[in-house]
Amino acid sequence: MKLDFIELGNLSIAAANMRGKGKDPDVADLMPSIRARGVLVPLLVRPNCSEGHYEIVAGRRRFTAVGAVAREGGAVRPIPCAILDEGDDADALEASMLENLARVQPDEVSQWEAFVALVKAGRSVEEVADSFGFEPRAVKRILALGNLLPRIRTLYRGGEIDAGTVRHLTLASKSQQKAWLALFDDEGSYCPTGHQLKAWLFGGTAIAVKYALFDAEEAKLAVVSDLFGEDSFFADGDGFWSAQMAAIEARKADYLEAGWSDVVIMARGDWFRSWDYAHAGKRKGSRIYVEVRESGEVTFHEGFVTTKEAKRLSGGGGDGDGNAEIAKPVRPEVSGPLNAYIDLHRHAAVRADLAGHGGVALRAMLAHVIAGADLWRVDVESQRAPKEDIAESVETSSAETAFDIKRRAVLAVLGFDEEAPTVTGRPMNRPPFAPLFARLLELPDPVVLEIVAIVMGETLQAGSEAVEMIGLHLGTDMRQHWSADAAFFDQLRDREVLLAIVGEVAGQEVAAANAGEKGKALKAIVSDCLEGANGRARAESWVPQWMVFPPSAYTTRGGVGSVKAAASVRHELAASAEDEVAETSEGEAEELPPLAA
Repeated sequence: MKLDFIELGNLSIAAANMRGKGKDPDVADLMPSIRARGVLVPLLVRPNCSEGHYEIVAGRRRFTAVGAVAREGGAVRPIPCAILDEGDDADALEASMLENLARVQPDEVSQWEAFVALVKAGRSVEEVADSFGFEPRAVKRILALGNLLPRIRTLYRGGEIDAGTVRHLTLASKSQQKAWLALFDDEGSYCPTGHQLKAWLFGGTAIAVKYALFDAEEAKLAVVSDLFGEDSFFADGDGFWSAQMAAIEARKADYLEAGWSDVVIMARGDWFRSWDYAHAGKRKGSRIYVEVRESGEVTFHEGFVTTKEAKRLSGGGGDGDGNAEIAKPVRPEVSGPLNAYIDLHRHAAVRADLAGHGGVALRAMLAHVIAGADLWRVDVESQRAPKEDIAESVETSSAETAFDIKRRAVLAVLGFDEEAPTVTGRPMNRPPFAPLFARLLELPDPVVLEIVAIVMGETLQAGSEAVEMIGLHLGTDMRQHWSADAAFFDQLRDREVLLAIVGEVAGQEVAAANAGEKGKALKAIVSDCLEGANGRARAESWVPQWMVFPPSAYTTRGGVGSVKAAASVRHELAASAEDEVAETSEGEAEELPPLAA
């Protein structure tokens, strides 16, 4: 290789240049520099058939920019060039690709065709991967796209079909590609694109191999691999469903043998609506409900009865047919807005603590994935408050501030806008998967766990059992995150509750002495005690009973969301422990040693 200065008229674009096809590239960004200083970085060229003429292997954008300056009437000097030896097309193509990949990203079709040309020139997949820093799997993906019919590549390069459609077409045989092109050309026909194309290729829903309950290799069903995803798909839908239903029946037989009262296989496509069912122990006659999705995914919901049966099992009374009598509603001790105030502040406190416990957040996330949760679609907790002053109280709280500081640090690490309201993507505003995943792969485990904690906090539902369990496990101390403010006192209106609170902060004698006072006077006493004003002793770090972990009510009337959620948690844990003890007793009764005399 040698360096020389070559006149513009003696240069042309080489066929080996990966940008050699299509219209001239956009060089607006290069024009100011080329006009002022000319070409600074040498073009990569090689001799062609004409004496003294050279073809450009790499540097088409700089060559195009110089040509534009010449057409404007500007002065054009000879261009610095690095001259390759003659005859090695593979070296020339590889040099072109390396030069271009290091600068402006070439269009995908150019990459596909260039990699195919390299392989045809004798390069192995591994050699191509090593040269360009690709994984061999990524090279295979590119080669798969290069095997598309030429017209499909041309349509994509021209922007007439999108990347998703092209990638799904890599799953198609040549005859399927031709059939798809016929639909594309027929204005009166429907031409499937995107995800609809995948369904069209497989004659219905594309069924991923990962959903099979049977051994796909042993079943000897035809499988098509998607090189752009992690999944492979069954080519024969009927064959899959025949094997899948046989596997479900075998699993049903195992459940019945294990002592379950019944296994209900739901119709394909029917959803298991959790609100229509309730958990119950195996000894109480609960069933297994098998949910079968059209995608091929199967979920076994263990230990459920219908809500009507659950009511009867709980002994709630009624007419013998499971129709319980509805008791007269009792006025709760807190209003709806105050309940929201309590839930939102406790939610803010728990996620502030959670932001520093990535391991706990990861386990909570795993529980969401396994068991499902109301906020796992994935949605972000909106923290919607019924009143403006409650919203402002939560937004300005120390817990929310602490969480937001950590959230902004995560946004910065991921390269997102630091003013974005959430790390978790919202509908119509979700970050693309590939660059985000690539960034996460670069990060060490401790940083990833911090990101997990923030995402878990953003998707943690206020007022849920999850808040109760996590807060209890972390030992969340509301005194570190909350203090009474105007919004709290504005929603605190129940006299019986106010008297109980006066007893907590000022003593029972003061509460008894003011038993006949109105709510306003009682609030003033509480406020004075919290501030240590008007001669009253200061009540340090007071938190109402509804907001501590675990929470409790002030009256027998109850009606507090946090207390109900905590009670539900205790009930479920107790029932689970009872079932475990019972099952252990049944399974190990014969192995227990005799009691000592």
